Amino acid sequence: MTSSNLPDLQRRAFLRRSGQLALTGTALPFAMNLAALGEAAAFNAPAGDYKALVCVFLYGGNDYANTLIPYDDANYNLYSTIRGGGSGQTAGGIALAKSGLAATVLNPLAAPLDSQGQAGRQFALNPAMTGLAGLFNSGKMAVQLNVGPLVKPLTREQYNSSDRVSFPRPPQLFSHNDQQSIWQSSSPEGSTVGWGGNLGDLTLENSLNSKSVFTGISVSGNAVFLSGDTALQYQVSTSGAIKIRPATNTWVYGNPSVAAAITSLLRENRVHKLENEYNAVTKRALDAEASVSTALAETVPSTVFPTDSLGNQLKMVARLIKGRAALGVRRQVFFVSIGGFDLHDNLIRDHGTLLGRVSAAMTAFYNATVEMGVENQVTSFTASDFGRTLSSNGDGSDHGWGSHHFVVGGAVDGQRYFGEAPPINVTDGTGWPRVYTAAEQWHVGQGRLLPRTSVDQYAATLAKWFGVTTTEMPQVLGNINNFGTPAGRTDYPWDMGFMK
Repeated sequence: MTSSNLPDLQRRAFLRRSGQLALTGTALPFAMNLAALGEAAAFNAPAGDYKALVCVFLYGGNDYANTLIPYDDANYNLYSTIRGGGSGQTAGGIALAKSGLAATVLNPLAAPLDSQGQAGRQFALNPAMTGLAGLFNSGKMAVQLNVGPLVKPLTREQYNSSDRVSFPRPPQLFSHNDQQSIWQSSSPEGSTVGWGGNLGDLTLENSLNSKSVFTGISVSGNAVFLSGDTALQYQVSTSGAIKIRPATNTWVYGNPSVAAAITSLLRENRVHKLENEYNAVTKRALDAEASVSTALAETVPSTVFPTDSLGNQLKMVARLIKGRAALGVRRQVFFVSIGGFDLHDNLIRDHGTLLGRVSAAMTAFYNATVEMGVENQVTSFTASDFGRTLSSNGDGSDHGWGSHHFVVGGAVDGQRYFGEAPPINVTDGTGWPRVYTAAEQWHVGQGRLLPRTSVDQYAATLAKWFGVTTTEMPQVLGNINNFGTPAGRTDYPWDMGFMK
């Protein structure tokens, strides 16, 4: 399936769903796009099986080069020179000191594959990411190297080509809103269906979740990732279900009779079709709130979470997973997020703080799944708008393309790198038309990584673990047939291998 198929699929989904959503009103929880992923997977689930995916989205575009830092001397020195480091491998410009990386050095079971065939590549995480470094080194986290949106595989020469039919680029590269949408839905801003929601659709088609509204849950507001055709995202806050006022109030205008009258009016059947549908949607929302409250009444996991926004979001996800029986689900997809990564300025000042929050929250969440005995059934993964430039703009980095991402859980083939490690390079070839060296092949200027793995491949690997079959995969991921065996590109496989 090419990208040209996506608008028709989304238009049909939009027409079917727009009537439903128009009736819900602003006070009701909106539908979440991640739900489709859960729907897609549950039909292959054996009785009693439960699985959940948790997307941790880093809004703003994460700087890949100060997240996963070259640690072997040869590549660290290239990184330091490009980013303005000091002499003797000290900090400078936007480069981190090598001595500060000792506590977060990654010790993989095998060295990463390298785009140039270079042996001996080593990496360390940002010094603030001690928790995730510990999970990697204990086999509970994998690193997916150089992943980003692709319509189909591209070389740098093909990227430069004026033939956009043969060599299509993802639309609106380097734009925040569009790339956030493409990561979550394979389409630019305005998309109404995400791949998480498509998974939810497949789950619901097979009736494996008795309460379909809880297939996709966001603790971070509306996200296209969770929106499916039939699967609607359900939103909660870090405190629990979002209440419908005044329907859930005990007293209104100081009188309990008024509250009871409002509740009765909202739940009764009406002759007028629109009124009746509005009341039906409201009743479902009220019932959903009651189910969430029952689920959250379960004993809170004793694992200590950070008290910042991301920590509180992941703590709520852990509580909902613990109370999953009350929600009637066997497959779920969750969405949480953290912002602030658009660091054109103050990269050194702010980036470590943000990554520290990601590391602490994801580590606590993994520990909570262990406490609940579901570490092999719950997988969390990172995503972001895009990576950033390897070159410095003076105090930060600018919008890029490919980046490195993390997958955490007991079912992850951890302590390994997947994909190919890109060269540390910012040079731009010679002559006209440009001739590129092997080191220049995997970026498109200023160290903006040309992805060697597509978001579709990354998502397909998660979806396969979740239960989606090869036949159903194109229903979830619109561009997946442009990769792997269907496209004759076994060098771009559907399964990247990071899930057991």
